[in-house]
Amino acid sequence: MKKEHSESSFVELPYREPAGVRDLFGHFADEPWSLLFDSGKTLHQAAQFDIILARPRATFAFSDRESKITGADIQPSHDPFETLKRFYEFGLQDAQPLPESLSQLPFHGGIAGYCSYDAGRYVEKLPNTAEDDIELPELAFGLYEWAYISDHKNHKSFLIKFCQYCDAYWKDIIVEFEKLYEEGVSTKSDAFSLKSAWQSNMNKEGYIKRFHHVHEYIHAGDCYQVNLAQRFSADYQGHPWNAYLKLTDHNQAPFSSYMNLEQQQILSLSPERFIQVFPQGKGRQKKLHVVTQPIKGTRPRSKDDAEDKRLSEELQNSEKDRAENLMIVDLLRNDIGRNAEIGSVNVTKLFELQSFISVHHLVSTVEADLAQDSDVFTLLKHCFPGGSITGAPKVRAMEIIEELEPHRRSIYCGSMMYLDFRGFLDSNIAIRTLVTDGGKIHAWGGGGLVADSDAESEYEETLHKLSKILPVLSDE
Repeated sequence: MKKEHSESSFVELPYREPAGVRDLFGHFADEPWSLLFDSGKTLHQAAQFDIILARPRATFAFSDRESKITGADIQPSHDPFETLKRFYEFGLQDAQPLPESLSQLPFHGGIAGYCSYDAGRYVEKLPNTAEDDIELPELAFGLYEWAYISDHKNHKSFLIKFCQYCDAYWKDIIVEFEKLYEEGVSTKSDAFSLKSAWQSNMNKEGYIKRFHHVHEYIHAGDCYQVNLAQRFSADYQGHPWNAYLKLTDHNQAPFSSYMNLEQQQILSLSPERFIQVFPQGKGRQKKLHVVTQPIKGTRPRSKDDAEDKRLSEELQNSEKDRAENLMIVDLLRNDIGRNAEIGSVNVTKLFELQSFISVHHLVSTVEADLAQDSDVFTLLKHCFPGGSITGAPKVRAMEIIEELEPHRRSIYCGSMMYLDFRGFLDSNIAIRTLVTDGGKIHAWGGGGLVADSDAESEYEETLHKLSKILPVLSDE
Protein backbone atom coordinates (compact mmCIF):
# COMPACT_ATOMS: atom_id res chain seq x y z
CA MET A 1 0.00 0.00 0.00
CA LYS A 2 2.66 2.49 1.01
CA LYS A 3 5.99 3.32 -0.61
CA GLU A 4 8.75 3.82 1.96
CA HIS A 5 11.86 5.74 0.97
CA SER A 6 15.45 5.47 2.04
CA GLU A 7 15.44 9.11 3.09
CA SER A 8 12.88 8.01 5.78
CA SER A 9 11.52 11.55 5.83
CA PHE A 10 8.42 10.67 3.80
CA VAL A 11 6.04 7.90 2.89
CA GLU A 12 3.93 7.88 -0.25
CA LEU A 13 0.35 6.75 0.35
CA PRO A 14 -2.47 6.06 -2.13
CA TYR A 15 -3.77 9.29 -3.64
CA ARG A 16 -6.72 11.00 -1.96
CA GLU A 17 -8.89 13.59 -3.74
CA PRO A 18 -10.15 16.64 -1.75
CA ALA A 19 -13.20 14.81 -0.33
CA GLY A 20 -10.96 11.93 0.71
CA VAL A 21 -8.55 14.32 2.45
CA ARG A 22 -11.47 15.82 4.37
CA ASP A 23 -12.47 12.32 5.43
CA LEU A 24 -8.98 11.78 6.84
CA PHE A 25 -8.99 15.13 8.61
CA GLY A 26 -12.19 14.13 10.40
CA HIS A 27 -9.95 11.88 12.54
CA PHE A 28 -8.13 14.98 13.83
CA ALA A 29 -10.99 17.49 13.86
CA ASP A 30 -11.49 17.22 17.64
CA GLU A 31 -7.81 17.83 18.41
CA PRO A 32 -6.76 21.34 19.51
CA TRP A 33 -4.57 23.04 16.87
CA SER A 34 -5.61 20.65 14.11
CA LEU A 35 -5.61 22.54 10.83
CA LEU A 36 -6.74 21.74 7.29
CA PHE A 37 -5.81 23.76 4.21
CA ASP A 38 -8.46 22.72 1.71
CA SER A 39 -8.36 23.51 -2.02
CA GLY A 40 -11.98 22.49 -2.49
CA LYS A 41 -13.39 20.89 -5.62
CA THR A 42 -12.63 23.85 -7.85
CA LEU A 43 -10.44 23.88 -10.97
CA HIS A 44 -8.87 27.15 -9.80
CA GLN A 45 -5.15 27.41 -10.62
CA ALA A 46 -4.33 27.53 -6.89
CA ALA A 47 -6.28 24.38 -6.06
CA GLN A 48 -3.46 21.84 -6.34
CA PHE A 49 -2.73 20.85 -2.74
CA ASP A 50 -4.55 19.89 0.45
CA ILE A 51 -2.61 19.89 3.72
CA ILE A 52 -3.45 18.24 7.07
CA LEU A 53 -1.54 19.56 10.10
CA ALA A 54 -1.96 18.40 13.70
CA ARG A 55 -0.23 17.97 17.07
CA PRO A 56 2.20 20.88 16.84
CA ARG A 57 5.43 20.78 18.80
CA ALA A 58 4.86 24.32 20.07
CA THR A 59 2.08 26.93 19.97
CA PHE A 60 1.91 30.71 20.03
CA ALA A 61 -1.24 32.73 20.76
CA PHE A 62 -1.42 36.50 21.14
CA SER A 63 -4.37 38.30 22.71
CA ASP A 64 -4.83 41.65 24.46
CA ARG A 65 -1.12 42.46 24.12
CA GLU A 66 -0.04 39.24 25.82
CA SER A 67 1.69 36.22 24.31
CA LYS A 68 1.03 32.64 25.40
CA ILE A 69 3.76 30.30 24.19
CA THR A 70 3.98 26.56 24.86
CA GLY A 71 6.80 24.22 23.85
CA ALA A 72 9.23 26.92 22.71
CA ASP A 73 11.80 28.76 24.80
CA ILE A 74 11.62 32.24 23.31
CA GLN A 75 11.32 35.73 24.72
CA PRO A 76 8.11 37.41 23.50
CA SER A 77 8.17 40.93 22.10
CA HIS A 78 5.56 43.66 22.51
CA ASP A 79 5.20 43.39 18.71
CA PRO A 80 3.30 40.17 17.86
CA PHE A 81 4.84 39.98 14.39
CA GLU A 82 8.33 40.05 15.95
CA THR A 83 7.31 37.30 18.39
CA LEU A 84 5.97 35.29 15.46
CA LYS A 85 9.35 35.65 13.75
CA ARG A 86 11.14 34.36 16.88
CA PHE A 87 8.67 31.47 17.08
CA TYR A 88 9.42 30.54 13.46
CA GLU A 89 13.19 30.82 14.00
CA PHE A 90 12.94 28.51 17.03
CA GLY A 91 11.55 25.78 14.77
CA LEU A 92 14.05 26.54 12.04
CA GLN A 93 16.92 25.43 14.32
CA ASP A 94 15.78 21.81 14.06
CA ALA A 95 14.59 21.79 10.45
CA GLN A 96 15.69 19.08 8.02
CA PRO A 97 15.45 19.62 4.26
CA LEU A 98 13.37 17.24 2.19
CA PRO A 99 14.72 15.52 -0.91
CA GLU A 100 14.61 17.44 -4.20
CA SER A 101 11.94 15.04 -5.48
CA LEU A 102 9.46 16.72 -3.11
CA SER A 103 10.41 20.31 -3.92
CA GLN A 104 7.04 20.92 -5.59
CA LEU A 105 5.15 20.44 -2.32
CA PRO A 106 4.06 23.76 -0.79
CA PHE A 107 4.83 23.07 2.88
CA HIS A 108 8.14 21.71 4.19
CA GLY A 109 7.45 22.10 7.89
CA GLY A 110 7.10 25.36 9.76
CA ILE A 111 4.38 27.51 11.25
CA ALA A 112 0.71 27.70 10.36
CA GLY A 113 -2.35 29.42 11.78
CA TYR A 114 -3.89 32.84 11.40
CA CYS A 115 -3.71 36.56 12.01
CA SER A 116 -7.12 38.06 12.77
CA TYR A 117 -8.23 41.39 11.35
CA ASP A 118 -7.66 42.84 14.81
CA ALA A 119 -3.95 42.05 14.59
CA GLY A 120 -3.93 45.25 12.56
CA ARG A 121 -4.31 47.14 15.84
CA TYR A 122 -0.65 46.41 16.49
CA VAL A 123 0.33 47.79 13.10
CA GLU A 124 -1.73 50.98 13.08
CA LYS A 125 -3.09 53.07 15.93
CA LEU A 126 -6.87 52.67 15.84
CA PRO A 127 -9.76 53.76 18.06
CA ASN A 128 -11.33 51.16 20.33
CA THR A 129 -15.10 51.50 20.01
CA ALA A 130 -16.48 48.30 18.43
CA GLU A 131 -17.59 45.58 20.86
CA ASP A 132 -15.12 42.72 21.29
CA ASP A 133 -17.40 39.76 22.07
CA ILE A 134 -15.57 36.80 20.44
CA GLU A 135 -12.90 35.15 22.61
CA LEU A 136 -10.54 34.41 19.73
CA PRO A 137 -6.80 35.19 19.98
CA GLU A 138 -5.65 37.91 17.59
CA LEU A 139 -2.86 35.63 16.34
CA ALA A 140 -2.54 31.87 16.79
CA PHE A 141 0.14 29.64 15.22
CA GLY A 142 1.42 26.13 15.70
CA LEU A 143 4.89 24.79 14.88
CA TYR A 144 4.17 21.70 12.79
CA GLU A 145 6.79 18.99 12.27
CA TRP A 146 4.86 16.56 10.10
CA ALA A 147 2.11 16.88 7.52
CA TYR A 148 -0.12 14.92 5.20
CA ILE A 149 -0.16 16.54 1.74
CA SER A 150 -2.23 15.52 -1.28
CA ASP A 151 -1.15 16.76 -4.71
CA HIS A 152 -4.19 16.89 -7.00
CA LYS A 153 -2.27 17.76 -10.13
CA ASN A 154 0.05 14.75 -9.95
CA HIS A 155 -2.39 12.49 -8.08
CA LYS A 156 0.03 11.72 -5.26
CA SER A 157 -0.34 11.82 -1.47
CA PHE A 158 2.47 11.94 1.08
CA LEU A 159 3.06 11.72 4.80
CA ILE A 160 6.14 13.81 5.58
CA LYS A 161 8.30 14.72 8.56
CA PHE A 162 10.46 17.81 8.68
CA CYS A 163 12.85 17.51 11.66
CA GLN A 164 14.61 15.08 13.98
CA TYR A 165 12.44 16.08 16.92
CA CYS A 166 9.53 13.95 15.71
CA ASP A 167 11.67 10.85 15.05
CA ALA A 168 10.50 9.37 18.36
CA TYR A 169 6.90 9.14 17.18
CA TRP A 170 7.27 9.12 13.37
CA LYS A 171 6.59 5.39 13.02
CA ASP A 172 3.48 5.77 15.15
CA ILE A 173 2.18 8.48 12.80
CA ILE A 174 2.76 6.21 9.79
CA VAL A 175 0.90 3.32 11.45
CA GLU A 176 -1.94 5.67 12.42
CA PHE A 177 -2.44 6.82 8.82
CA GLU A 178 -2.18 3.28 7.46
CA LYS A 179 -4.97 2.32 9.84
CA LEU A 180 -7.07 5.31 8.74
CA TYR A 181 -6.66 4.23 5.12
CA GLU A 182 -7.61 0.63 5.88
CA GLU A 183 -10.44 1.16 8.35
CA GLY A 184 -11.73 4.60 7.40
CA VAL A 185 -12.78 7.42 9.73
CA SER A 186 -16.05 7.32 11.61
CA THR A 187 -18.22 10.39 11.06
CA LYS A 188 -18.96 12.77 13.91
CA SER A 189 -22.29 11.63 15.34
CA ASP A 190 -23.41 15.01 16.65
CA ALA A 191 -24.93 16.58 13.54
CA PHE A 192 -24.70 20.34 13.21
CA SER A 193 -27.86 22.45 13.31
CA LEU A 194 -28.90 25.98 14.19
CA LYS A 195 -30.95 26.56 17.34
CA SER A 196 -31.99 30.06 16.25
CA ALA A 197 -32.40 32.08 13.09
CA TRP A 198 -29.51 34.15 11.76
CA GLN A 199 -29.56 37.64 13.24
CA SER A 200 -27.60 40.54 11.73
CA ASN A 201 -25.90 43.15 13.88
CA MET A 202 -27.43 45.76 11.59
CA ASN A 203 -30.78 45.50 9.82
CA LYS A 204 -31.25 46.85 6.32
CA GLU A 205 -32.16 50.29 7.65
CA GLY A 206 -29.06 50.26 9.87
CA TYR A 207 -26.85 49.23 6.95
CA ILE A 208 -28.19 52.01 4.73
CA LYS A 209 -27.71 54.56 7.53
CA ARG A 210 -24.07 53.50 7.81
CA PHE A 211 -23.75 53.52 4.02
CA HIS A 212 -24.70 57.21 4.03
CA HIS A 213 -22.15 57.92 6.76
CA VAL A 214 -19.48 56.38 4.52
CA HIS A 215 -20.64 58.54 1.61
CA GLU A 216 -20.37 61.63 3.77
CA TYR A 217 -16.76 60.72 4.56
CA ILE A 218 -16.02 60.08 0.88
CA HIS A 219 -17.53 63.39 -0.26
CA ALA A 220 -15.67 65.20 2.52
CA GLY A 221 -12.40 63.85 1.12
CA ASP A 222 -11.59 61.56 4.07
CA CYS A 223 -11.37 58.46 1.89
CA TYR A 224 -12.04 56.98 -1.54
CA GLN A 225 -13.38 53.59 -0.53
CA VAL A 226 -14.51 51.84 2.66
CA ASN A 227 -15.35 48.17 3.10
CA LEU A 228 -18.50 47.97 5.22
CA ALA A 229 -19.63 44.59 6.60
CA GLN A 230 -22.53 43.23 8.60
CA ARG A 231 -22.24 40.24 10.92
CA PHE A 232 -24.78 37.42 11.17
CA SER A 233 -24.96 35.29 14.32
CA ALA A 234 -26.97 32.26 15.44
CA ASP A 235 -27.03 29.73 18.27
CA TYR A 236 -26.02 26.22 17.24
CA GLN A 237 -25.68 22.66 18.43
CA GLY A 238 -23.58 19.80 17.15
CA HIS A 239 -20.06 19.58 15.76
CA PRO A 240 -18.63 22.55 13.77
CA TRP A 241 -16.70 20.10 11.58
CA ASN A 242 -20.04 18.78 10.32
CA ALA A 243 -21.00 22.37 9.51
CA TYR A 244 -17.79 22.74 7.49
CA LEU A 245 -18.52 19.52 5.57
CA LYS A 246 -22.02 20.81 4.82
CA LEU A 247 -20.62 24.09 3.55
CA THR A 248 -18.03 22.45 1.31
CA ASP A 249 -20.83 20.63 -0.50
CA HIS A 250 -22.05 24.05 -1.68
CA ASN A 251 -18.84 26.05 -1.94
CA GLN A 252 -15.84 25.50 -4.18
CA ALA A 253 -13.23 27.84 -2.77
CA PRO A 254 -9.50 27.32 -3.42
CA PHE A 255 -8.33 28.97 -0.18
CA SER A 256 -10.57 27.14 2.27
CA SER A 257 -9.42 26.01 5.71
CA TYR A 258 -10.61 24.66 9.04
CA MET A 259 -8.87 25.18 12.39
CA ASN A 260 -9.79 23.88 15.81
CA LEU A 261 -8.68 26.04 18.73
CA GLU A 262 -10.63 23.90 21.23
CA GLN A 263 -12.87 26.73 22.48
CA GLN A 264 -13.36 28.17 19.00
CA GLN A 265 -13.36 26.76 15.50
CA ILE A 266 -12.65 28.65 12.26
CA LEU A 267 -14.45 27.62 9.06
CA SER A 268 -13.06 29.52 6.07
CA LEU A 269 -14.39 29.15 2.52
CA SER A 270 -12.31 31.90 1.00
CA PRO A 271 -11.86 32.45 -2.73
CA GLU A 272 -9.15 35.09 -2.22
CA ARG A 273 -5.39 34.84 -1.87
CA PHE A 274 -3.73 37.45 0.35
CA ILE A 275 0.05 37.06 -0.06
CA GLN A 276 2.15 34.30 -1.53
CA VAL A 277 5.96 34.28 -1.22
CA PHE A 278 8.32 31.80 -2.89
CA PRO A 279 11.98 31.67 -3.99
CA GLN A 280 12.65 32.38 -7.65
CA GLY A 281 15.88 32.03 -9.62
CA LYS A 282 19.11 30.26 -8.71
CA GLY A 283 22.38 31.04 -6.96
CA ARG A 284 23.08 34.73 -6.51
CA GLN A 285 20.04 35.51 -8.65
CA LYS A 286 17.72 33.76 -6.19
CA LYS A 287 15.12 36.11 -4.73
CA LEU A 288 11.92 35.86 -2.74
CA HIS A 289 9.05 36.63 -5.08
CA VAL A 290 5.81 38.16 -3.74
CA VAL A 291 2.32 37.76 -5.22
CA THR A 292 -0.98 39.24 -4.03
CA GLN A 293 -4.36 38.78 -5.75
CA PRO A 294 -7.04 41.19 -4.49
CA ILE A 295 -10.71 40.64 -5.31
CA LYS A 296 -12.89 43.67 -5.99
CA GLY A 297 -16.08 43.54 -8.05
CA THR A 298 -18.87 40.99 -7.61
CA ARG A 299 -21.94 39.71 -9.43
CA PRO A 300 -24.18 36.78 -8.42
CA ARG A 301 -24.19 33.57 -10.47
CA SER A 302 -27.34 32.42 -12.28
CA LYS A 303 -28.45 28.88 -13.07
CA ASP A 304 -29.56 30.17 -16.49
CA ASP A 305 -26.49 30.11 -18.77
CA ALA A 306 -27.51 33.16 -20.78
CA GLU A 307 -28.22 35.22 -17.65
CA ASP A 308 -25.01 34.02 -16.02
CA LYS A 309 -23.04 35.14 -19.08
CA ARG A 310 -24.81 38.51 -19.04
CA LEU A 311 -23.92 39.03 -15.38
CA SER A 312 -20.25 38.15 -15.96
CA GLU A 313 -20.04 40.52 -18.93
CA GLU A 314 -21.77 43.24 -16.94
CA LEU A 315 -19.12 42.88 -14.25
CA GLN A 316 -16.25 42.92 -16.73
CA ASN A 317 -17.59 46.08 -18.38
CA SER A 318 -18.53 47.91 -15.17
CA GLU A 319 -16.54 51.14 -14.89
CA LYS A 320 -17.45 51.39 -11.20
CA ASP A 321 -16.17 47.91 -10.35
CA ARG A 322 -13.00 48.37 -12.41
CA ALA A 323 -12.33 51.70 -10.69
CA GLU A 324 -12.91 50.10 -7.28
CA ASN A 325 -10.53 47.26 -8.15
CA LEU A 326 -7.90 49.71 -9.39
CA MET A 327 -8.00 51.67 -6.12
CA ILE A 328 -7.11 48.51 -4.19
CA VAL A 329 -4.43 47.53 -6.69
CA ASP A 330 -2.80 50.93 -6.13
CA LEU A 331 -3.06 50.48 -2.35
CA LEU A 332 -1.43 47.04 -2.49
CA ARG A 333 1.29 48.26 -4.85
CA ASN A 334 2.12 50.80 -2.16
CA ASP A 335 1.96 48.26 0.73
CA ILE A 336 4.17 45.74 -1.06
CA GLY A 337 6.42 48.47 -2.43
CA ARG A 338 7.53 49.32 1.11
CA ASN A 339 9.29 45.94 1.20
CA ALA A 340 10.09 45.35 -2.47
CA GLU A 341 13.20 45.84 -4.55
CA ILE A 342 12.99 49.20 -6.28
CA GLY A 343 11.39 48.89 -9.69
CA SER A 344 10.21 45.30 -9.19
CA VAL A 345 6.51 45.94 -8.45
CA ASN A 346 4.31 45.01 -11.42
CA VAL A 347 0.61 44.50 -12.06
CA THR A 348 0.65 41.30 -14.11
CA LYS A 349 -3.12 40.81 -14.37
CA LEU A 350 -5.81 43.48 -14.15
CA PHE A 351 -9.57 42.85 -13.86
CA GLU A 352 -9.35 39.11 -14.54
CA LEU A 353 -12.77 37.42 -14.34
CA GLN A 354 -12.86 34.46 -11.95
CA SER A 355 -16.13 32.59 -11.46
CA PHE A 356 -17.03 30.69 -8.30
CA ILE A 357 -20.07 28.65 -7.36
CA SER A 358 -22.21 31.59 -6.18
CA VAL A 359 -20.50 34.71 -7.55
CA HIS A 360 -18.33 36.17 -10.31
CA HIS A 361 -15.34 38.26 -9.16
CA LEU A 362 -12.81 40.62 -10.70
CA VAL A 363 -9.31 39.62 -9.59
CA SER A 364 -6.05 41.46 -10.18
CA THR A 365 -2.49 40.25 -9.57
CA VAL A 366 0.37 42.33 -8.20
CA GLU A 367 3.91 40.89 -8.10
CA ALA A 368 7.31 42.04 -6.79
CA ASP A 369 10.66 40.82 -5.51
CA LEU A 370 11.21 41.14 -1.77
CA ALA A 371 13.98 43.59 -0.89
CA GLN A 372 17.21 42.10 0.48
CA ASP A 373 16.90 44.12 3.70
CA SER A 374 13.30 42.98 4.38
CA ASP A 375 11.75 39.66 5.36
CA VAL A 376 8.40 37.88 5.25
CA PHE A 377 7.35 39.08 8.72
CA THR A 378 8.00 42.74 7.92
CA LEU A 379 6.12 42.28 4.64
CA LEU A 380 3.14 40.78 6.47
CA LYS A 381 3.13 43.55 9.04
CA HIS A 382 3.23 46.32 6.45
CA CYS A 383 0.47 44.70 4.37
CA PHE A 384 -1.81 43.73 7.24
CA PRO A 385 -4.77 43.65 7.11
CA GLY A 386 -5.30 43.24 3.38
CA GLY A 387 -6.26 46.40 1.52
CA SER A 388 -9.03 44.67 -0.43
CA ILE A 389 -11.11 44.44 2.75
CA THR A 390 -10.32 47.78 4.35
CA GLY A 391 -10.49 50.59 1.81
CA ALA A 392 -8.36 53.53 0.80
CA PRO A 393 -6.56 55.30 2.31
CA LYS A 394 -6.14 52.25 4.47
CA VAL A 395 -5.76 53.68 7.98
CA ARG A 396 -8.63 56.17 7.60
CA ALA A 397 -10.83 53.40 6.18
CA MET A 398 -10.03 51.21 9.20
CA GLU A 399 -10.92 54.06 11.55
CA ILE A 400 -14.29 54.43 9.82
CA ILE A 401 -14.89 50.67 9.97
CA GLU A 402 -14.21 50.75 13.71
CA GLU A 403 -16.68 53.60 14.11
CA LEU A 404 -19.52 52.14 12.04
CA GLU A 405 -19.42 48.37 12.53
CA PRO A 406 -20.95 47.42 15.92
CA HIS A 407 -18.57 44.50 16.59
CA ARG A 408 -14.92 43.76 15.98
CA ARG A 409 -14.24 41.60 12.96
CA SER A 410 -12.20 38.91 14.72
CA ILE A 411 -11.00 36.38 12.10
CA TYR A 412 -13.15 37.93 9.36
CA CYS A 413 -10.89 39.73 6.87
CA GLY A 414 -7.86 38.42 8.70
CA SER A 415 -5.76 35.68 7.12
CA MET A 416 -5.22 31.92 7.44
CA MET A 417 -1.65 31.10 6.44
CA TYR A 418 1.41 28.90 6.56
CA LEU A 419 5.14 29.68 6.32
CA ASP A 420 7.48 26.76 5.79
CA PHE A 421 11.16 26.30 6.63
CA ARG A 422 12.22 27.22 3.07
CA GLY A 423 10.48 30.59 3.25
CA PHE A 424 7.38 29.57 1.26
CA LEU A 425 4.32 31.52 2.42
CA ASP A 426 0.72 31.27 1.29
CA SER A 427 -2.27 32.96 2.86
CA ASN A 428 -5.90 33.80 2.27
CA ILE A 429 -8.12 36.76 2.98
CA ALA A 430 -10.57 35.27 5.47
CA ILE A 431 -13.78 36.26 3.72
CA ARG A 432 -16.72 33.80 3.52
CA THR A 433 -15.41 32.77 6.92
CA LEU A 434 -17.22 31.71 10.07
CA VAL A 435 -16.14 31.29 13.67
CA THR A 436 -17.78 29.47 16.58
CA ASP A 437 -17.55 30.73 20.15
CA GLY A 438 -19.63 30.18 23.27
CA GLY A 439 -22.43 28.26 21.54
CA LYS A 440 -22.77 30.84 18.75
CA ILE A 441 -21.61 30.82 15.15
CA HIS A 442 -20.81 34.06 13.34
CA ALA A 443 -20.51 34.91 9.62
CA TRP A 444 -19.86 38.20 7.86
CA GLY A 445 -20.71 39.76 4.51
CA GLY A 446 -19.31 43.04 3.24
CA GLY A 447 -18.26 45.06 0.24
CA GLY A 448 -16.34 48.12 -0.83
CA LEU A 449 -18.28 51.39 -0.98
CA VAL A 450 -17.18 54.18 -3.32
CA ALA A 451 -18.64 57.54 -4.37
CA ASP A 452 -21.05 56.13 -6.96
CA SER A 453 -22.15 53.08 -4.96
CA ASP A 454 -25.89 52.45 -4.58
CA ALA A 455 -27.13 51.57 -1.09
CA GLU A 456 -29.68 48.95 -2.16
CA SER A 457 -27.23 47.22 -4.52
CA GLU A 458 -24.44 47.16 -1.95
CA TYR A 459 -26.75 45.72 0.70
CA GLU A 460 -27.84 42.97 -1.70
CA GLU A 461 -24.20 42.24 -2.56
CA THR A 462 -23.44 41.40 1.08
CA LEU A 463 -26.24 38.83 0.92
CA HIS A 464 -25.09 37.42 -2.44
CA LYS A 465 -21.69 36.69 -0.91
CA LEU A 466 -23.35 34.61 1.82
CA SER A 467 -25.95 32.95 -0.41
CA LYS A 468 -24.19 29.57 -0.24
CA ILE A 469 -23.45 29.83 3.49
CA LEU A 470 -26.31 31.13 5.63
CA PRO A 471 -29.14 29.19 3.90
CA VAL A 472 -27.03 26.00 3.81
CA LEU A 473 -26.62 25.97 7.58
CA SER A 474 -30.26 26.98 8.09
CA ASP A 475 -31.48 23.81 6.34
CA GLU A 476 -32.60 21.04 8.63
